[in-house]
Amino acid sequence: MAIYPGPNLSKRDLQHRTYPYLLRGLKITQPDQVWSVDITYLRMKQGWMYLYAVIDWYSRYLVDWQLDQSLEIGFVLDTMKRSLSRRKPGIINSDQGSHFTSPKYIDLLKRHEVKISMDGKGRATDNIVIERFWRSLKYNEVYVNDYENPRETRRGVERYIHLHNHYLPHQSLQNHTPASVYNRDVVLTSTIE
Repeated sequence: MAIYPGPNLSKRDLQHRTYPYLLRGLKITQPDQVWSVDITYLRMKQGWMYLYAVIDWYSRYLVDWQLDQSLEIGFVLDTMKRSLSRRKPGIINSDQGSHFTSPKYIDLLKRHEVKISMDGKGRATDNIVIERFWRSLKYNEVYVNDYENPRETRRGVERYIHLHNHYLPHQSLQNHTPASVYNRDVVLTSTIE
């Protein structure tokens, strides 16, 4: 079966404000310095589900995530509120999609005194950490399992994220797992740029 792009989820509402990209040249030296967020589609045999995730740039740890069958903003806001109730990043980076330029989303980040960074228009590589995770998730879990329904999709995604966070060592993390680095059990000698 051919693998092809699905729906474009990065279209912004032109009435919403965008923010500059703050990560160019920034040395990322510790957990919670920068989080990336994004939404991707996951195909099932019949239809789509949408996955919103929060990833820590330094450790590659998935801080939180949520699946929904609708693209309404509620699942994004709920997930971000949960994430911010546990830890606070210095910067959150996203694309310029309508969820991330929404006044509700922007106000939530401002209330928590988080700096807002947005990719340049058409620059998926600005948010490369989460884009690489999407690719791994889809090629190693989603495409090979051909989910029947939302329950199967949720179980597969949960299994893969647990594996990613706790069992898969990353070369960029000196072969440590994202969880061990995020929870500061390991101090890396190099910084990520």
